[in-house]
Amino acid sequence: MRLALLSLAFLLPATARAAEPGPWATYRGTPQRTGNTDGAAGPEKPAILWSVKSTDHFLAAPVPVKDGVYVAGIGAFNRPSAFLYPFAGKAAPTATWVKSAPYLKLASVSSPAVAGELLVFGDGLHQDSGGVLHCVNATTSKPLWQLVMPGTLIHLEGAPTVAGERVFMGGGAAGAFCVELDKATLEGKEYGLADVVKMQEAKWKELVAKYEEAKAKKDDFAIPPDDSQLLKFVPKKAWQKGEGKWHVDAPVNVAGDLVFVPTSYLDKEKVGERALYALKAATGETAWKKELTYNPWGGATVAGDLVIVPGSSVGYYYKELRGAKGDVTALDLKTGAQKWRKEIPTGGVLGCVAVSDGLAVCTATDGKVRAFKVADGERSWLYDAKVPFFAPPAVVGGVAYAADLGGTVHAIDLKTGTAKWTFALAKETGAPGMVYGGVTVHGGKLIVATCNLDGPFANKETVLVCIGSK
Repeated sequence: MRLALLSLAFLLPATARAAEPGPWATYRGTPQRTGNTDGAAGPEKPAILWSVKSTDHFLAAPVPVKDGVYVAGIGAFNRPSAFLYPFAGKAAPTATWVKSAPYLKLASVSSPAVAGELLVFGDGLHQDSGGVLHCVNATTSKPLWQLVMPGTLIHLEGAPTVAGERVFMGGGAAGAFCVELDKATLEGKEYGLADVVKMQEAKWKELVAKYEEAKAKKDDFAIPPDDSQLLKFVPKKAWQKGEGKWHVDAPVNVAGDLVFVPTSYLDKEKVGERALYALKAATGETAWKKELTYNPWGGATVAGDLVIVPGSSVGYYYKELRGAKGDVTALDLKTGAQKWRKEIPTGGVLGCVAVSDGLAVCTATDGKVRAFKVADGERSWLYDAKVPFFAPPAVVGGVAYAADLGGTVHAIDLKTGTAKWTFALAKETGAPGMVYGGVTVHGGKLIVATCNLDGPFANKETVLVCIGSK
């Protein structure tokens, strides 16, 4: 295997995208958190095009990467894995590549940011002390640089955002930080990304040559090289804010010159802060701050001149569903002034809000999907799935797609709030499972992955499914 040498033009996103992330360079594909970037709605009559059963648990939503789909899994004893499957797969497609130990040491629940030929994602879970921000080649999965962030309650669970040539990310107790996508250091010397690629390719060739030489000498201890032996480049850090004061597990969002950072308060550990910060993208300085009633686990959604934030009194714990409360709050993007707020006394809103066609659509742990008018917060419709939701909705082509904790996908008419169809993954695949990460809509197809770490299907096999038209 070799590390593809690519020209800098293909490695980096265009600088014109600095004001707004490109497709899938931010959580759920767009700052509006639609779960779609190409405008193509899903099928009118759903059918399984392909599926992959697994013993891994998929907490993060799948993400389209060129002609493939990326998904991260957690195996037994928190064994980490990341897979790229061909999007136009068949009944049970074979992964294009798989990353695991020894390169990955911690499991990931972070959806990656896609930037040209690059994938950027974090790792580490709540119980881990420390996490790593990874940048790898999307085609080969070969690592380019890593930012190691050690410390108690530091973990990179949320999705990063790539805007221009910078990466913005939250790191639990590490607060929020920004690194240069195209600049990295090695042994105190700074390199551009094109040089990083060349040096990593040369190192890989060297490792392979040594292995082949050892095999030729019939060395019984000859071991094939792996990615953990490549050079350890470290991205250049631009700024870091809120370290030891905030707890940022949710994905950050970027609009223009502002970065929106959701921070939560941990009741058990008695640390953190329950608020949304707007930071200046260039320096990390605070532009404004808004205290929140509930924890913003889903992160902030940009909707024109508004920022819309979900809130929940509980986290992603199945046993805590009873008695959960939540809200949806719309703030002025430039000042943080509250424009409207809707209390949801019967359920927490854990997933982000998806905005399309003047509506802010959210799911809740009370089993309902709600659509509020972006302009004034008035409710447009309510859809009752009768099964709790953790995952955020996707919205495209006049349809909202939501997947519940029973593993059923609901297609809801965006104008009326009525069901167009429902699709039960357990019935169709024989693998019951809960959906945490949300439906991804791409190329007129839906990609859904399940998780059975907890709840009624605990430790049963999971499934990654592509749903389209036969």
